[in-house]
Amino acid sequence: MAKEKKENRIFENETGVQGQYKNWFLEYASYVILERAVPAIEDGLKPVQRRILHSMKEMDDGRFNKVANIIGQSMQFHPHGDASIGDALVNLGQKDLLIDTQGNWGDVRTGDEAAASRYIEARLSKFALEVAFNAKTTNWQLSYDGRKNEPVTLPMKFPLLLAQGADGIAVGLSTKILPHNFSELIEASIKCLKGRKYELYPDFQTGGMIDVSNYNDGKRGGKVRVRSRIEELDKKTLVIRDVPYGVTTSQLMESITKANDQGKIKIRKVIDVTASEVEIQIDLAAGISPDITIDALYAFTDCEVSISPNACVISEQRPVFLGVHELLQVSTENTKNLLGRELEIKLAELEDKWHYTSLEKIFFEEKIYKELEQKHATWDKVIEAIDKAFVPFKKKLKRPIEREDILKLTEKPVRRIYRLDINELNEQIKGIEADIKQVKYDLEHLTDFAVAYFETLLKKYGKGRERKTEIREFDTIQVKHVAIANTKLYLNRAEGFIGTGLKKDEFLCDCSDYDDIIAFTKAGTMKVVKVADKVFIGKDIIHAAVFQKNDERTTYNMIYVDGASGVSYAKRFNVTGVTRDKEYNLTKGSEKSKVHYFTPNLNGEAEVVKVVLSPNCSARIKEFDFYFEELEIKGRSSMGNQVTKYPIKTVKFKEAGRATLAGRKLWFDDKFGRLNTESKGQYLGSFEEEKVLVLYEDGSYELTDTELTQRFEPEKIILIEKFDPEKVITAVYLDNEKAQFNIKRFKIETTTLKTQFLFIKEGKGNRLETATTDENPILTVHSGKGTQIRKAKFKVASMVEVMGWKAVGAKLTDFNKSIEMEWEHRPKEENTAPELFG
Repeated sequence: MAKEKKENRIFENETGVQGQYKNWFLEYASYVILERAVPAIEDGLKPVQRRILHSMKEMDDGRFNKVANIIGQSMQFHPHGDASIGDALVNLGQKDLLIDTQGNWGDVRTGDEAAASRYIEARLSKFALEVAFNAKTTNWQLSYDGRKNEPVTLPMKFPLLLAQGADGIAVGLSTKILPHNFSELIEASIKCLKGRKYELYPDFQTGGMIDVSNYNDGKRGGKVRVRSRIEELDKKTLVIRDVPYGVTTSQLMESITKANDQGKIKIRKVIDVTASEVEIQIDLAAGISPDITIDALYAFTDCEVSISPNACVISEQRPVFLGVHELLQVSTENTKNLLGRELEIKLAELEDKWHYTSLEKIFFEEKIYKELEQKHATWDKVIEAIDKAFVPFKKKLKRPIEREDILKLTEKPVRRIYRLDINELNEQIKGIEADIKQVKYDLEHLTDFAVAYFETLLKKYGKGRERKTEIREFDTIQVKHVAIANTKLYLNRAEGFIGTGLKKDEFLCDCSDYDDIIAFTKAGTMKVVKVADKVFIGKDIIHAAVFQKNDERTTYNMIYVDGASGVSYAKRFNVTGVTRDKEYNLTKGSEKSKVHYFTPNLNGEAEVVKVVLSPNCSARIKEFDFYFEELEIKGRSSMGNQVTKYPIKTVKFKEAGRATLAGRKLWFDDKFGRLNTESKGQYLGSFEEEKVLVLYEDGSYELTDTELTQRFEPEKIILIEKFDPEKVITAVYLDNEKAQFNIKRFKIETTTLKTQFLFIKEGKGNRLETATTDENPILTVHSGKGTQIRKAKFKVASMVEVMGWKAVGAKLTDFNKSIEMEWEHRPKEENTAPELFG
């Protein structure tokens, strides 16, 4: 018994087995966090990266070194072998900031790996040598084996962590800091020093587009969406021009192929023709809309990815979570402090130099060097004699004379004495004093000095580092609107089942896996369900279709009998939103209620029906017409209007009615380039069968339908409005060859939809300047600058005849970069300002 208690005490003791495992795990977790996975806040580097850069600095002679040699040099400091060093070095080299590379270093866009380390070369970039190294301001520590010194952190005078980004998984935590634009970081650092506001958003080498509306300053809980640029080469071909951050071309193609195999998109083939620039070509299947396919690519493939940042760094030997603004502020203050330390070191060196140069001047000018010619007993007596000779001049010096100073003077060669020019020493002292004055001034105005430092960095290294990733807000893609109808839906009316597995029953429609289905039964119930293999709705299904949420145009006309009272009612209603799988009763809820008549109407049509009463009822009139247009459209739970209190035998369709709903009102959202019904952007009008007219900057026009899935490029659109074939278009365009603006008036004569027609003179550099469909447009032209501005007005309708859409038009004025044009709208009058015309 005593022996068991003793063993338990040993087991529970901190030095026992449990205690050792506890300590080992904590030590391992701390090691991984501090020494491997998470970067330091001071220089933005992980230990392996820091050791690589330090090794490269030791090897630096301006020439390229084999990567294999750099790895071998780094192994003196890094305990994890050549593989981890090689991977980290390639990763640094691919970021194209601190390291100049030579050879095949792979491609982050395609996922191609770098060549073997013996074939590729590297050296520190001029930028790295300027911002990352200064032995005098570096704190040192012993390497893992105690043989060499390595930097605790590099004296980084730049927000490297935000420029390169960081990604690491430790024990119990991870870090993901997205890369930011080089020039924007420097500009933000300058604003930070000046106390101004600034914004910082990620920028990726791979380009693409990014939605930063939920970036949350790079903190945990934030998210960015990154998209490829997809261009419509023609109606049958799409081209992907870049890849999202963290996605390779091969991964992107695999995701596209997978989406096609799953029936989410329909394409013929996808080809990777990437060379110096990313180019993935997608050939569409026949009859497939390019606009819908682009949306589907964003919805179902890696053409759009979501990235969740998590800025974790090591500060004072502890992991901390900070935002991008905090990281930049810490980096900027660190840079300012390092610059201050460098100035202090420089000041001390200058003062030492001034002190010694002044000693040298006195030593030679006052001929103190002749003490060396005296016969003193010992060398120490010589030193004492020289020191004594300096006594009258010590007040001119700024600090005491040390023995080392005198020894240094005595080491001067004799030829120095004879070649000495006192004036030269005086000039040197004046130069040193000017430098000291400047350094002291910079120390007193350290913030301005730091600002100038960043401005110099931007000037020297900012060229070619412009933003590559376009910041824009993305629209939300409704998956069910872009999913291909790849599933067949079947219906068993009598038994009340709907599903994709009922292949022996009645075919209902094609749908996608993301659709909802709305169904109505003879008993007057309604249910919305998800597409599935087999779902029970209720016996005697009278109508089923794909359900569109928030559909305010589809109107259901219904006549039903209330089972309790026997009274029949008619109602018209919409179904805009429901709870999925919930059964809704559209009658008064009595058990024996049933539907006599039911129709869905896509545009609110109100038909006429013939109501035939039971021949045995006491009603005088046994047949009558009922007009649904007399009913208002109400909610689905409304009781409806009474049709008759007598029993109905049948209700038959008699006459189709007209649509009772006004045309659909459309707006153009110039932020996303979409048509919409939610009042976003420019109001285009009420549409029934009308088309949309679009005039583009390249001088082409297009007629298109009102399909909401269409995509437009707002920056290329000059005019978009509801198309009226009777309207005259007045357009001004640049004829680049003749360096003049031409004007023309024409009507649209083509009827082909979704095809662009060039209506200006064809030629390189030609572009549409402005256009209007106003009946009596007045064009105001401003030219010149400052006090030399000239203004001319043209009443165009009386000056320019309506011509064919292919006509070149007439000259308006010579081209001038300062010209600006605007339209006024006034009643038709005679032209009074033709002076620029012709």
